[in-house]
Amino acid sequence: MDLSLRDLAERSGVSAPMLSQVERGETSPTLQVASRIAAGLDLRLSQLLRLDEDGAVSVVRRSDRRKGPAAPRSGHRYEILTPPLPGQRAELSRHVLAGGAQTGGAGDPPMHEPGSRETALVEEGTVVLLCDGERHQLSAGDCVTFDADLPHHFENPGPTEAVLLAVVSAGLRRS
Repeated sequence: MDLSLRDLAERSGVSAPMLSQVERGETSPTLQVASRIAAGLDLRLSQLLRLDEDGAVSVVRRSDRRKGPAAPRSGHRYEILTPPLPGQRAELSRHVLAGGAQTGGAGDPPMHEPGSRETALVEEGTVVLLCDGERHQLSAGDCVTFDADLPHHFENPGPTEAVLLAVVSAGLRRS
């Protein structure tokens, strides 16, 4: 999930040394500690312990989508559509940009990990992708794929809302 041990320690309330020992298999956490680690990762305990892997299908209902932090001033809101499964290497998100808004502001997800790729499909409106200093105008139905570890953001130059779906695949491109 692209968290450092320090980040996870803050989110879970479990010390970084303990997390490191668990990660390296040097100790087994108590049920209470495992539950706190799961909560810090936004997972159910059964997901962390991989107890719910009896089926190959995971459904995320509209009401269960993980929403990004509320930032009404930025004009960008997003939600993660895929479940937070351990080891998942791709994530699908839906982004809504108000007229004149852009991604990459306070509260938005951080830059993606090295080697990651992003594919975005514009559902509604027009957006401009600025990626590594180049501008790419995209209209409804257009799809773009790019190296997501490069500096980038999407802008909505129009007066009405624009909606796009984005899939980020982590660490697939060889550097």
